[in-house]
Amino acid sequence: MPSGQVSRYFDAFLELLVAERGVAANTLVAYQRDLEDVTRFLAGRDTTARAVLDTATTEDLRRYLKHLDGQGMTAGTSARRLSALRQFFRFLYADGLREDDPTSILESPRQGRPLPKVISEADVAKLLDIAEKARNPEGKRLCAMVELCYATGMRVSELVGLPLAAVQRDPDVLIVRGKGNKERMVPLSHPAREAVRAYLGVRDDFMPEGTNSPHLFPSRGGKALSRQRFFQLLKDLALTAGLDPRKVSPHVLRHAFATHLLHHDADLRSVQQMLGHADISTTQIYTHVLDERMRRLVAEHHPLARSHVG
Repeated sequence: MPSGQVSRYFDAFLELLVAERGVAANTLVAYQRDLEDVTRFLAGRDTTARAVLDTATTEDLRRYLKHLDGQGMTAGTSARRLSALRQFFRFLYADGLREDDPTSILESPRQGRPLPKVISEADVAKLLDIAEKARNPEGKRLCAMVELCYATGMRVSELVGLPLAAVQRDPDVLIVRGKGNKERMVPLSHPAREAVRAYLGVRDDFMPEGTNSPHLFPSRGGKALSRQRFFQLLKDLALTAGLDPRKVSPHVLRHAFATHLLHHDADLRSVQQMLGHADISTTQIYTHVLDERMRRLVAEHHPLARSHVG
């Protein structure tokens, strides 16, 4: 179904997402796919219907969400499609293309938010200890990558995509280019700086003589090391450290970065900025750490709590 059959205003909506929010190409495809699905439901068998989505009512959209539930769709998928609808109708309303927003009184499907998978500080220390003991170029590269991953909370795509120039500026701060091509500054720990410095001394060993690469972590051919390769290297490191490789991944290190910071009294807003989350609600998956911290705070410092000790 071409985009013109989804809505007369769909192309303008996509342009807004790209221009104002820097939405990635894959996200745009997901929005189109989700809105096309709603359109097919509203149009019934008439797959040539145009602009049927533009005039949808709140009740129409309720019927669609009920249809998804009847199809066995997960709450997460239904919530994602409702999010696409909300953004589309807010665009129509804000631009005066509709006089109302039919999604404004729709309730989001209830879903339990799974807690992020993390490993303990002790297990991270085991990984780093084993990585630091490797003295060959591959070991120094892996040590630098693991240190950076845990010290900054970078996504694996951000890590393998780092340019060499990123560590040739201020050694105390790393500039990370994240989703939507947005840059953010993340402070580097002393161990991470030392690991990167040691790695830079052997970096040229990964490229044929006379070859230059703009990537901080090039493969043997000079191209950026792939996400899949780093994933496998991390699994091998976990095995060597005596950890379950199924419980160790770049994303688990990202979660560990956030969780451990919050456990040591970092504030949620700072963690949001370092992770590169556009919305604080995304960072709130870590609030279980804050809940635990608040309980400890009350238990240790509230006068009534202390009065019952002993």
